[in-house]
Amino acid sequence: MTTHRAPHRPKAHRRRLRCVDDDRGSIAAEAAVATTALVVLMSLVVYAGHTAEADGNVRRAASEAARAASLRQHPDAATAAAEQTVATNLAAAGIACDPLTVDIDLTNFTAGGTVAVEVTCATTLDAASTIGAPRHQTYHARSVEVIDTYRSELPTP
Repeated sequence: MTTHRAPHRPKAHRRRLRCVDDDRGSIAAEAAVATTALVVLMSLVVYAGHTAEADGNVRRAASEAARAASLRQHPDAATAAAEQTVATNLAAAGIACDPLTVDIDLTNFTAGGTVAVEVTCATTLDAASTIGAPRHQTYHARSVEVIDTYRSELPTP
């Protein structure tokens, strides 16, 4: 009777075959790649959130400034109220503008007319530094409010 024996392979060859089929360490490599991608994605989400929040705060400041100006009786008081409202709103939101520009259009400052306020705010976003996005952003907002038709003591054009 003849017994069949497996062909003799040297030990070095057997070890080499075992290493080719071995998956040890692949989970760690996959985790490193996935973690890096997740960190970049989360940084983008944070940056987008900060950008949207700053833009919304500038728009809100312009809107509230136009409203405050429309409630005043005289152009000088309207200008002062608009500028104060913008500064107060942006400070409360934690936005430091450098420079901050507030343009108030009072050309139609009559009963039934309008008041327009434009706010331009250049600011720095710290969240941008983590992903390499531009840190300096400029936000612009314009808001128009109608002056009540039945107001008294408004200057005539």
